Amino acid sequence: MPSTWTLASVFAQRVAEHARRTLVVAGGRTLTYGQVEAQAGAMAAALSDLGIGVGDRVAINLPNCPEWLVALLASAKLGAVVVPVNPRLNHHERKYQLRHAEVSVVFTAEQYGGVDYLQLFEEALPDLPDLQYLVTVGHEDLWYDDRIFQFEDLLSKGEGRAVPALDTIHDGSDLALLYTSGTMGKPKGVRLAHRAIIETALRTGEAIEVEPADRVLVSVPLFTVFGFGIALGTLAAGATLVLQEEFDAAGALQLIERERVTVLHGVPTMYHLLMRESTFAPGRLASLRTGVIAGAPVSDDLIRRVRRWCDVHVAYGSTETGPTVTVTRFDDPEEKRLTTVGRPLPGVEIKAVDVLTGQLHGPEAVGEIAVRGPNVMLGYARMPSETARSFSPEGFFLTGDLGIIDEDGYLRIVGRRKETIVRGGFQIYPREVEDQLRTHPAVDEVCVIGVPHDVLGELVCACIVPVEGAVITGPEVKHFARITMADHKIPDLVRFFDVFPMTGSGKVKRRELERTVALDHTVTIGSS
Repeated sequence: MPSTWTLASVFAQRVAEHARRTLVVAGGRTLTYGQVEAQAGAMAAALSDLGIGVGDRVAINLPNCPEWLVALLASAKLGAVVVPVNPRLNHHERKYQLRHAEVSVVFTAEQYGGVDYLQLFEEALPDLPDLQYLVTVGHEDLWYDDRIFQFEDLLSKGEGRAVPALDTIHDGSDLALLYTSGTMGKPKGVRLAHRAIIETALRTGEAIEVEPADRVLVSVPLFTVFGFGIALGTLAAGATLVLQEEFDAAGALQLIERERVTVLHGVPTMYHLLMRESTFAPGRLASLRTGVIAGAPVSDDLIRRVRRWCDVHVAYGSTETGPTVTVTRFDDPEEKRLTTVGRPLPGVEIKAVDVLTGQLHGPEAVGEIAVRGPNVMLGYARMPSETARSFSPEGFFLTGDLGIIDEDGYLRIVGRRKETIVRGGFQIYPREVEDQLRTHPAVDEVCVIGVPHDVLGELVCACIVPVEGAVITGPEVKHFARITMADHKIPDLVRFFDVFPMTGSGKVKRRELERTVALDHTVTIGSS
């Protein structure tokens, strides 16, 4: 057990135990714990010379790569706050996050995915008054001014130099400012303390029995709280990270086979894509032992299919909860492992709150899931009113998710409070309808949304991505629903899509789907 839950202290302990063990494998490079520690120390010393210190905000605008980890650990050594940024954000989204976070330093790729980030940031500097320095990762030998540095140059400047000792950073200090994915509105900056992330990551690893000998594939983006937690959990366990720069199924399968990956984490979409890849074969994945499916609703059928080749667990959480709240374990009853998202981590409490009265429920009643524990956020940055609204009088964080806690303490999620559809006086949880429709053999992905209606209040619209090559019609979907669910849950509308609009963390953008359907159709009952 660590003496303190700060990232710098936990990492220092792992380095002391096994400096020569491989920490990260990425893009043909292999770095040990000791090598990453040396680079992080050099980068911290160089940043300190530039005046970066406790409380400063350091953004990381990089794909999954070793430099991401070095920037994170260097910032932690200085007591700075890391702001992970999705490199795929558009100009306005990126500027909003950097301004809102009052970022002082940005680590960025020079070029990535056909985008010239150096040019973008140079043009954006006048609109970002708090931004003092850019640190670029790339291979170009370019001319820079006194505000722009190459990553390797800063490493050279800081090599062998001491990092200032900190006595003001503790496990309750801010470690990261992560922005929510914005599936239901504008993203919010979530303040997470060192302990919230480090202890949660370590406890999650303990629950699924991650060991120092494990090799963990990180295809989930590090800018998400899921990817962030995977990286820190692996580091805290003393295991090895195998980084995939950006997820693609064929490349992930090659990495698993070549690097003998033993632990695989991902959102449901990733597992679907892996099994649909033409080169997929369970025999190639013999090294896999376990992993976590999380980040979006998981169907029973998907869990069964994945467990034929990897004994995965299901977890539940959010950006605001560090992220893990509950997770299944190997010794759970099989039915619980299949139909629930498990039990809380040690030290974490969950309750179901009556959505009408705000009172805490007993077991077996649907309510809004509320969480209290060391994993919960410090609050939303610069949003005190929103922070206050997000907590119950008892100090529980109100997740916005609807669920049932059974008498044994296992949690089953039924939907989002804001996504609940009220049709003709009936409350409908989209998750329930989605789970039923996913069992149709021609349905690959489904998202159920509410569409305004002047008589019934809302209609149920099933948005469907069919299985490749399958032929399916709206009336067929409705007929299937009529057999499997109550009349008031049967979709009034069915819309087909090639793909769903997704956030960087792999969640469906429901608001965007709602706008698309609203623009596409003048709603009438019975239309398909």
